[in-house]
Amino acid sequence: MNTPSRHLAITLQPPDKQLLQNLCGPLDENLRHIETHFNVAVARRGGQLRISGNAELSALAAEFLQNLYILASQPLSLEDLQQNLIEMNHRTQESTGQAIEPTEIEPKRSKSLHGHTPNQAAYLKNIQTHDVTFGIGPADTGKMYLAISAAVDTLARDEVKRIILVRPSAEKFCCLSPWELSQKITPSLRPLYDVLHDLIGFEKTTKLCKKQQIEVSPLKYLQGRTLNHAFIVMDEAQNTTPQEMKMFLTRIGVGTKAVITGDINRINLPAGEKSGLVEARQVLTGVSGLAFTDFSADDVVCQPVVMRIVKAYKKHGAATP
Repeated sequence: MNTPSRHLAITLQPPDKQLLQNLCGPLDENLRHIETHFNVAVARRGGQLRISGNAELSALAAEFLQNLYILASQPLSLEDLQQNLIEMNHRTQESTGQAIEPTEIEPKRSKSLHGHTPNQAAYLKNIQTHDVTFGIGPADTGKMYLAISAAVDTLARDEVKRIILVRPSAEKFCCLSPWELSQKITPSLRPLYDVLHDLIGFEKTTKLCKKQQIEVSPLKYLQGRTLNHAFIVMDEAQNTTPQEMKMFLTRIGVGTKAVITGDINRINLPAGEKSGLVEARQVLTGVSGLAFTDFSADDVVCQPVVMRIVKAYKKHGAATP
């Protein structure tokens, strides 16, 4: 039987503006993380908090906030918040035999999530510090792989509730039957699954997809949705139209990060159709909260033998009249 929803109001005591500020974080960022962890909504008015959601989880969130408030003599970092959430989860499990279900992915250590080139390092920094990040450049520069790595790491830390990976390449199949659609779409989305399998394995990928914590789909199926507390990655963005790009960007909701990757030299659109990625670069440069990272051939990372093969073909092509 489902636990009923509940609206719970609490007043943090004793009244202290500094404690309240330390607890809530800049722009109530800590409250947003707590919302994500407990799957509740928290509204604040001064020292009064209104918590809405599942009754049991609302009560746990209220208890957590009241206990954390007393400890907030200093500003609370995300690491402090995460550690306290883990400790509460352990206490809950010991007393009730149940715990708030954690994500089944171990967070990556900071050293394992890094770039091999200066542009890759800057890209990861942009993803960390911006709501929307564009990665533009040639293939094999790590644009998609690093974006999905960051998404997996963010989900593992309970900073988001789900990962959504999309590509526009399957759009032309949208009028087929469901069975025909699955047969056409699956190969076009396979590169996204390949990265997930490499990062967390086949079994965890399958399990998280079944639980809808990871969603892999054509871009078309984001239309009409508002995506809160998610990490969204769009690959092959050079093959969006301006309308599709605008639709994607306006799906971003509360607590959501988005990364858009593409190569403007590999546009596969009908003649005369403008790329949404090209237009986005023109329209959005300088907009607050967005970042652009440009990759070049110097950022290509692959096996040495592959590099030698590419160079050999390039040399052959230059010598052939």
